[in-house]
Amino acid sequence: MLNQLLSGDLPRSRALSAALLLIFLGLAFAPFLTSGARPLNTAATICVYIVLVASYDLLLGYTGIVSFAHTMFFGIGAYGVGLGLSSGDPTWSSALVGLVAALAVTVVLALVIGLFALRVRAIFYAMITLAVASSFAVLASQLSDFTGGEDGKTFSVPELLSPGFRLFENEVFGRAIDGKLITYYIVFAGCALLFLFLLRLVNSPFGRVLQAIRENEFRAEALGYRTVVYRVWANCLAALVAALAGALMALWLRYVGPKTMLGFEVMTDILLIVVIGGMGTMYGAVIGATLFIIAQNYLKALMSQGSSALEGVPLLAQALHPDRWMLWLGVLFVLSIYFFPTGIVGKLRNKR
Repeated sequence: MLNQLLSGDLPRSRALSAALLLIFLGLAFAPFLTSGARPLNTAATICVYIVLVASYDLLLGYTGIVSFAHTMFFGIGAYGVGLGLSSGDPTWSSALVGLVAALAVTVVLALVIGLFALRVRAIFYAMITLAVASSFAVLASQLSDFTGGEDGKTFSVPELLSPGFRLFENEVFGRAIDGKLITYYIVFAGCALLFLFLLRLVNSPFGRVLQAIRENEFRAEALGYRTVVYRVWANCLAALVAALAGALMALWLRYVGPKTMLGFEVMTDILLIVVIGGMGTMYGAVIGATLFIIAQNYLKALMSQGSSALEGVPLLAQALHPDRWMLWLGVLFVLSIYFFPTGIVGKLRNKR
């Protein structure tokens, strides 16, 4: 049963299996294990980033395509749902119309980029995708009447997802079953299904061909595979999953903006998570996204406590000042690369 659910791609490491199970249970029961808005927001962000990073790993880790346009598709999905819900009454039909329109735009752009750009190699394709993504981000910032410009746009959600909605009058396990909780489980379930879809995809014959293209494209062509067609398909599928992840993020935040959805910082976060978790393995997205998002949300607070505790040692207190949290995040990244050159998942599997 479990083997079929995971498409035959078992963790193959006790430590990795334990970590994945712990993450799954933590995300599944996060609303009942924690209190307050920040832990739940962290859990929802981890869910979305797992899918976003896994979809990018389909390009980078499994096909060998370096693209900087992934955040563009993420933003298209988010803006589709946001603009659909903000254009009139916040109904499910308006959200669905916005999502369908966003997916259609995503497919067209991914297909055009794939057809015209995937025939070039390596750095040239990366530069083309960077230019397209930057142009799209500027366009979203300039069309203020439509997208809200640099400030972005907030929107309402259907009544079932509104914070004031109560499904039951009484609490369940000490937690009110409100619209925020329902939204979280929609995000959790949607991300779980998308991740299982990607896991099935990379372990299918299609996924094996992508890995063959990554290892030796000329040999794959000699075997009779039309590598450009497979690369275009991979580009379109990864873009669609990224757009769906963006739609779930917009539904959770009830806000869309160029910095949050289209910023290059999001792209750098994706690249860091892929390297930390391990390229060419879907489980790397789970481990990497969890560690990175937790560090991003709580490292600053931990440093503040450490700095206060070490007031008697001025040098250490200054080194742990919360304003230097990005420095220590970089140090943690360098250490992870040094000790886990193939990523955390690669290291655990090799050790096994």
